[in-house]
Amino acid sequence: MIKGRPPGRMAHIAGSNRSERVLILASFVNRVGNGLFNAASALYFTLVVDLPAVQVGAALTIAGLIGLLAGIPGGHLADRRGPRTVMMLALAVQAVAMSALVLVESWAALTVIAAVDQLAAAAAGAAWGALVVRVGTDRPALFRAKLRTYVNLGVVLGTVGAGFAVAANTRTAYIVLILGDAASFALCALLLFLLPNFRALAPSSSQEGRRWIALTDRPFVAFTTLYGAMGLQYPVVSLLLPIWISEHTDAPRWTVAAVSAINAGVCVLLQTRIGSRIETPLDGGRAFRTAGLLFLLSCPMMALTAHAPVWAAAGLVVAAIFVHSLGEIWESSAGFALGFGLAPDHAQGQYQGLLGLGFSAGQALAPAILTTVVLGMGTTGWLLLGVFFAAVGAVGPTIERWGTRTRSRQDAAAAETGGEPDQAHA
Repeated sequence: MIKGRPPGRMAHIAGSNRSERVLILASFVNRVGNGLFNAASALYFTLVVDLPAVQVGAALTIAGLIGLLAGIPGGHLADRRGPRTVMMLALAVQAVAMSALVLVESWAALTVIAAVDQLAAAAAGAAWGALVVRVGTDRPALFRAKLRTYVNLGVVLGTVGAGFAVAANTRTAYIVLILGDAASFALCALLLFLLPNFRALAPSSSQEGRRWIALTDRPFVAFTTLYGAMGLQYPVVSLLLPIWISEHTDAPRWTVAAVSAINAGVCVLLQTRIGSRIETPLDGGRAFRTAGLLFLLSCPMMALTAHAPVWAAAGLVVAAIFVHSLGEIWESSAGFALGFGLAPDHAQGQYQGLLGLGFSAGQALAPAILTTVVLGMGTTGWLLLGVFFAAVGAVGPTIERWGTRTRSRQDAAAAETGGEPDQAHA
């Protein structure tokens, strides 16, 4: 036994490390399944089921909008009944819904099943956020950085697996992908059995009796809006830049594939190194600002590819996506630090549900904004997009100070009434 450390403390650390490994593994398995399905789902419904692309897009859009309704209630349920239980139930529903997709033969069936899946996904996401807070207690920033690293790696591996199915382009290959995703939900749920069944935390006396406190927390609602706006940076990589390269530059076609590969590689390799240092809400506010500045640099670089010769354009694409990926790491780390750090312990699920709602809303609006405004305006559109990201990021420190000041007043009120203040997690 190490001198100076009581047995209870050592046991706590060992148990915490085990729980962290379990949640990382469960999240990794889940994201491998997501990568399998997301990369080829549209092709399955259009080429195999033979639904028009417009109908597929409409069904998935409607399902996504319906799913937004479940985030906050699902998170509230996780706070009251325990995040592990809620997440396991939601994963079970997703496993069944995903399996049912192989029976889809109509637009209506796809819409209903996809809506059920999205409702469960929103609840699972909120419960997952609450679990992350309860599990990562010793070095939360390091744990969250490792978690995101393995989540990114899982998506990459799943996407590679989907590539084989796309190459085969048979009904059987696509069905294997869908059932593989369903199995990943089931396995993730089973792995969560290895976690402690965390009990609900009691609210402070100043917040007792308030049910939907996340919706009345103005600093957090403001941060949710900013987080959703900054989330437009993700479709820049997956949607906007590939179209720009194909239609507006002389860069070789291989650069389109390189965009995703470089983005994933940078995030996997550097997430832990950078993210582990962003621990407190103060760090998060500054990191949010840094992310905006990095996007301010990457967007003009992407715009310049249209005015450069072939190999210069290719080099600019590689450099731009590297800078943009660094911005993504800073942005995601800031989201963790502020999203968890500004939320009270007893309502983490509800707050993560609200944050997920803001992010999903931003992702739903992103394709229309990016393809009409940015592509429509060309180089000017890219420059405006960079300025937009920088402006959003610049508000990060202000939001942090506002949120921290509000939490301090709540804790002071709880202390005056003899209650226990909530401790903000880094």
